[in-house]
Amino acid sequence: MSAEFQTWTVAEPYLDIKCELGEAPYYEPETNTLRFVDIKKKQLHTVDLAIGPTSLKTLQLDMPVGVTANIEGVDPQDRILAGGKSGIYILERKTGKYKLLKRFYDSEENDERLRSNDGSVDPQGRFWIGTMNDFWVGKPQAEGALFRFNSDLTRETIATALTIPNGIGWSLDHKTLLFQHTTERRILAYDYSATDGAVSNPRSFWKLPTSGEPDGFKMDNEGYIWQAIYGEGRVLRISPDGKVVGEIKYPTKAITCPLFIGTELWVTSGSEGGDEYRGGVFKVDVGVRGLKPFDFRLDKGLGDF
Repeated sequence: MSAEFQTWTVAEPYLDIKCELGEAPYYEPETNTLRFVDIKKKQLHTVDLAIGPTSLKTLQLDMPVGVTANIEGVDPQDRILAGGKSGIYILERKTGKYKLLKRFYDSEENDERLRSNDGSVDPQGRFWIGTMNDFWVGKPQAEGALFRFNSDLTRETIATALTIPNGIGWSLDHKTLLFQHTTERRILAYDYSATDGAVSNPRSFWKLPTSGEPDGFKMDNEGYIWQAIYGEGRVLRISPDGKVVGEIKYPTKAITCPLFIGTELWVTSGSEGGDEYRGGVFKVDVGVRGLKPFDFRLDKGLGDF
């Protein structure tokens, strides 16, 4: 792609679904299926892209799910990994049943006030996920954290006193971890050790100069970040040296999280803003492909439901 500043404009949604808080879009290439969650409504949605919006199916859950991932060696049509209310779970796709794999905290005292938010699997198959206050608490407090769950289900606390932890990703050479802390309006960069998943040398990589809230992001195969800006109805393309080189504009303000499917960038959205297409799912061809997500490597057996 050209180094010149590029702009795209999306006029209407692919899926006018009216999510309360659409998030965590994920593409399943084996079945050409898009899945995403509505955290507030506690729903998992799926769409067969060969058929289109009429194929929408909704799985009603009884807990908020902030993010999902595939599990290495497991058919995602059967079971997936889910970041839920109290920790990470295996979610059965056909029934909505789930099994807790590991809690965020060893005691239950934090469960009621917190829930999972965004997360991602690293190149070695470890699952990174943030927690924040659940909706009933009101304005989020600095009670969240960033965790790493290893393949043997040991849990490491990476950061605490977070308000809204969000997007997580890795540079093309896998030497840098990038983490979006929404309330600071900036992406933090850390030196990343592939050997043990340790991070060090935290620093600011990019900061939003406006009043919007940076939400989820995805990395393309040229090393650029595509960052959703909640409250401003746009996604920014950010270069490896932290410069904004492109912008997608949407007809709703509450843009939450992007996803690449081929050269198309898809995004979810929330219900705030009062505009006609709030809560929809949008897509636009941006001429570059994204990085394939990694699968969670689980050493222990899945067990029975």
